[in-house]
Amino acid sequence: MKLTCVSLLTLLALSMPATAAPDDAPPIETTTANGDKILLHPNGKWEYVDREKKAEADKIAKQYPENQGCPPGTQGGLFGIGRCIPPGDKDFNRGSMSGKGR
Repeated sequence: MKLTCVSLLTLLALSMPATAAPDDAPPIETTTANGDKILLHPNGKWEYVDREKKAEADKIAKQYPENQGCPPGTQGGLFGIGRCIPPGDKDFNRGSMSGKGR
């Protein structure tokens, strides 16, 4: 089977992912139903444009444990990604998975 340059380039283009990194897009400024200006970020998070409202929202958010990071003595949650693994969990301190028959 003889491939031409055009068909080879077509196959190459189809094999490449067509998704862009979410950080490439700038946030979108819009308003809420109450008329507050907010920024919508590509990762799905949002924040108030008004500094006073943003500070108040940040203060309220810090009261909830899910915004505090992993509690002392747990593992995981690197850079805010992943779950916190408490001692006694089967995944706690499992180390390398090599040599365990997996």
